[in-house]
Amino acid sequence: MTEEYSSRTMLKDCAKLTEERKTVKIAVVRCDIVSETCPGVGCFKAFNERKSHFEAYGEGAQIIAFFTCGGCSGRRVYRLLKALKQYELDAVHLSSCMLMEDSYPKCPHLDTIRKTIQDAGIKVVEGTHH
Repeated sequence: MTEEYSSRTMLKDCAKLTEERKTVKIAVVRCDIVSETCPGVGCFKAFNERKSHFEAYGEGAQIIAFFTCGGCSGRRVYRLLKALKQYELDAVHLSSCMLMEDSYPKCPHLDTIRKTIQDAGIKVVEGTHH
């Protein structure tokens, strides 16, 4: 599966969520190390303007959580997803900082984190503002 295909598919899935429910609830998980230097402005700007990986969401979409992975090996993700289930979380975006390989190293635990989210029955969207 090519990156372009998977991005288009993820955006279609987000659009489908928006059609199915008026309020789509989103969380963003980001790199714990990067959080020491990044306040998350790019992620929130992209969401607020419905750009990049948030373009398929309607006005009713909400970011209900913005958290770090808890450090390598993503130890916090499972516990936070468990807590967020009661809020009917629809999708988790893996932040751009976890996926990029230029400014920061790509997350070495990405596959495990992705699987943890999917195993919780929540859609995974790769990327936020890049």
